[in-house]
Amino acid sequence: MLGVAHALTFTVTAAWALQMAVVAALAWRASCASPRRAAAIGLTFGAAWLGAGTWWLFISLHVYGGLASWLAVLAIGLLSTLLSLYLAAALAVFAHWRGGAVMCDATLFAAVWLLTELARGVIFTGFPWIASGYAHVDGPLAALAPWLGVYGIGFVAALLSAWVGLGCRESMRRRVGPVAMVLGAAGVIAVLGAAAHFGPGRFSQPGGTLRVTLLQGNVAQNEKFALDQMPQALAWTQRALLAARGELVVAPETVIPLLPNQLDPGYWQTIADHFHRGPQAVLFGLPLGNELAGYTNSAAGISAATATLPDGIFRYDKHHLVPFGEFIPFGFHWFTELMRMPLGDFNRGPLGAPSFAFHGERIGANICYEDLFGEELAARFENPPHAPTIFANISNIGWFGDTIAIPQHLQISRMRTLEFQRPMLRATNTGATAVIDHHGRVVASLPPLTRAVLDAEVQGRTGITPFAWWASHFGLWPLTLTALGLVGLAAARSRRRVGKARRAPTHS
Repeated sequence: MLGVAHALTFTVTAAWALQMAVVAALAWRASCASPRRAAAIGLTFGAAWLGAGTWWLFISLHVYGGLASWLAVLAIGLLSTLLSLYLAAALAVFAHWRGGAVMCDATLFAAVWLLTELARGVIFTGFPWIASGYAHVDGPLAALAPWLGVYGIGFVAALLSAWVGLGCRESMRRRVGPVAMVLGAAGVIAVLGAAAHFGPGRFSQPGGTLRVTLLQGNVAQNEKFALDQMPQALAWTQRALLAARGELVVAPETVIPLLPNQLDPGYWQTIADHFHRGPQAVLFGLPLGNELAGYTNSAAGISAATATLPDGIFRYDKHHLVPFGEFIPFGFHWFTELMRMPLGDFNRGPLGAPSFAFHGERIGANICYEDLFGEELAARFENPPHAPTIFANISNIGWFGDTIAIPQHLQISRMRTLEFQRPMLRATNTGATAVIDHHGRVVASLPPLTRAVLDAEVQGRTGITPFAWWASHFGLWPLTLTALGLVGLAAARSRRRVGKARRAPTHS
């Protein structure tokens, strides 16, 4: 039940307090267990957390992928369980090396929690969906986002939670009154209060303002690649692009699901001529490439300035591809043959891709899943004068239907705006299409699962946050090495304690 409750904190507004309460209870339970029992607790908690938080994968596997329902459930269960092995190992380490001192043990718990989330977010291309820090996008710890990023927030939240949970256990175990519990609670309140009072700091400065138009086509996934349904969707897209009032128009991932040479020549030429000759610019998703060079999931930008570029477009190729959706891991072709999805084996784009320049702003394109990886977006800030001033995420999560995946992805994008103090434009097929400012606030949005157009304004930002600086230079290594160092200190402390116990004189 704790794992399921933890999953709820990623869709409920202001649920950060619940997230911390759940983690405090987990730390308490793990501190009372043997390493083997703690590992079992971690495995079941993690499997429930991930299973309840990503059950929408069933829609893509069964409804759209054609996988038998029992196989789809089994696949999600196996994925959740395998990813929970990290947490199982972490809690076993915690149970083995904890020493009984509340603050030291809370620090060890937070360190192994951080290593768990880093491992899940990086190993085997990473699956950092519903990392614990996302529950705090509306809480006081959001002030730490431009300093530490989402994983750093998760670490601090785990530290504070464990401080309370272990303090409660210590007070009850020793029967000395609520001293440790009160100290822990007071410390947590002080830290949260300080974060809320001082805020995140101002690391970015206002730039220019753009009028933007975002498209949401709401094309059902089973119709998106259907030849009898595609003409209607393509016609709506073309009309919406040509009628858009914004200076910058943004349309979703694969809003044009065909290669340019597969389209009616007049279709592509009409769009290109409109934006090459006019004052507006457009950024939209489509596949690019050919059989010889390979194919990419891409975003094309067209403006008067791109008329002289190859093919007349700015091109962004997706870097972080989705396993099974955009590339098939080695040894898993048998699994994909069970499904009827139009899966691809796409080429990977560069990590530090340039931005789409327009009206003095630099629009940093990213496609769907890529905005989960803040450390990869940070690579674009290595040279601050060329860093994005606005992020634009184009997505299609129509694979997951009318589910919690939509608000979860919006929450993820909001965290990115806090980390970099940059606004985010989200143009999606089914939702959530929105404009998010550099404070993480949704300032304009469309109802999900509707065909509509959103007109709004966005202000670009310059400057660089501490997180953007250190993550652009060192990736996630500062967090990884800090966590490993804390675990190493706990291990050394535990060995010293055992050594002293062995050397202590015995009395008959």
